[in-house]
Amino acid sequence: MAESEEFRSRLESILRAATAHGRKCLDVNAGELRRAVGGYPGKNHRMPVCCSVMKQEMGPKDRILSEPPSGHGASLTVRYMLPR
Repeated sequence: MAESEEFRSRLESILRAATAHGRKCLDVNAGELRRAVGGYPGKNHRMPVCCSVMKQEMGPKDRILSEPPSGHGASLTVRYMLPR
């Protein structure tokens, strides 16, 4: 599976589960998503790929709650509105 697809698949799974539980929104943190995929922390952490996927998956009502100066780091947090 391509790097970005690993993150996209896990993010979609997390959002589906939140929707199934009746959530109206879900805050997703890049560090937590990266740990859920595995291999973090480590040399090949791929955090920029994780953050790019999170931003690509944002819809018009979603918003960034927290973002590091570089735009790609473990503190990136996005509020996704549900259902998708």
